[in-house]
Amino acid sequence: MKSSVFQVESMVVPGGTESIVRGGRDLFPLLPEALHGVERIGVLGWGPQGRAQALNLRDSLAGTGITVSVGLRPGSASAEDARTQGFTEENGTLGGWLEVAQASDLVILLIADAALAANHEQIFAVLKPGATIGLSHGFLLGHLTAIGSDFPEGHPVIAVCPKGMGDSVRRLYRQGETVNGAGINASIAVHADPDGHGWDRALAWSIGLGSPYTFATTLADEYRSDIVGERAILLGAVHGLVEAMYRYFRIDGADPVTAYERSTEAITGPIARTISNDGLVAVRAACGDQDLFDRAYSAAYRPARDLVAEIYDEVADGTELRSVILAEQRLATRPMTEIGGSPMWSHSTAVHARRGSDSTIDPVTAGLFVATMMAQVDEFAARGHAWSEIVNESVIEAVDSLLPYMHARDVAYMVDNCSRTARLGTRRWGPRFQAAYEQIALPQLQNPADATLLEEFVDNPAHDALAAAAKLRPSVDISV
Repeated sequence: MKSSVFQVESMVVPGGTESIVRGGRDLFPLLPEALHGVERIGVLGWGPQGRAQALNLRDSLAGTGITVSVGLRPGSASAEDARTQGFTEENGTLGGWLEVAQASDLVILLIADAALAANHEQIFAVLKPGATIGLSHGFLLGHLTAIGSDFPEGHPVIAVCPKGMGDSVRRLYRQGETVNGAGINASIAVHADPDGHGWDRALAWSIGLGSPYTFATTLADEYRSDIVGERAILLGAVHGLVEAMYRYFRIDGADPVTAYERSTEAITGPIARTISNDGLVAVRAACGDQDLFDRAYSAAYRPARDLVAEIYDEVADGTELRSVILAEQRLATRPMTEIGGSPMWSHSTAVHARRGSDSTIDPVTAGLFVATMMAQVDEFAARGHAWSEIVNESVIEAVDSLLPYMHARDVAYMVDNCSRTARLGTRRWGPRFQAAYEQIALPQLQNPADATLLEEFVDNPAHDALAAAAKLRPSVDISV
């Protein structure tokens, strides 16, 4: 990472250092200079990310003369909401996606992954010469690679990838009005840089979104870690785990509300808060029965690691991406059913009403969850990802963004209301994790803990990397 405008710092991580840039509203006056000639930014799409990013960039660039406009597909149902937020045809900030793409110097592609795969050629064809292509996900690179294609020559290709949902990106940005630096961390990548200004433009975009901490990655590493994470510890594994643990506690004799509290409520509440505040090892110490945590961790780590590795392979070779693209055609006539119909979710209202004493951490639930999180951490490390990316994609995004949101609205709600790519992945891999917990991990709970695995957990370099990243955490919790 380099910049002629912003201060690039070195963050000490296991084995060396990584370059990062701190954000903050005090840097907003530098954004026009860093954007290097960008006078019009076009945000294509009005999903959660599109909405949040368009609003944040417009607010951050207010008074600079740089226009932020929104481009939507003809007949889009999102147009009315965009208008209510001040993006209108009359003021030249709302139009068709090809019209907006053609007029923009920086074109940020935030339409759904499968739709972008199907329509990218139309968009590329209308771009201004030298216009910058912006992405918040590397899915399109994976698709282009799979079909033997590439981005058009002569265009800078950059990415800014917030490590949280669009709602979080907007809510924490608004919190930053009173707390400088409040926001969602983001990774950035420069895939093509023909004019030499890619890093500055990416940093300006990230800081303009409110990112308190920006770190560098590659577009290929980003989509692999992001898509794997969605299917593993961020969504898929969490859904599989809470379903498995609810059934486990019910079979063991717990009433439905207690079973829900010991499974879902424990993960989204006290386990997430403990990791966010004190780190992963602190969860082990907070359990009432550390030996049971150790046995649960030992039983779950290897089957979870095997699944994460399998997902990674299928993402890297394009299999998982092709499944998303195939689903786009199928879902045009067969919408996805909602996961929230599972019997356990009918008890969420009663559980939420009993909140106030939800500090109990069940050692079995905690052991399985932490083992899965560490399995993803270790698999990403083995695949060569940078430490900032590892801890953000495997830990920080989970405990500081997604799990608090699930705590407020339930895991099933989150799964049913996330991006289509994530929803598809959760439905495919969540049951695989559930089966691994029920058929492999839980039956091994009676076995002694694996001392070597526990030693590797306690001494894992990820703890140092997480502690370094935690120093850059905003002083406010996510607003849900």
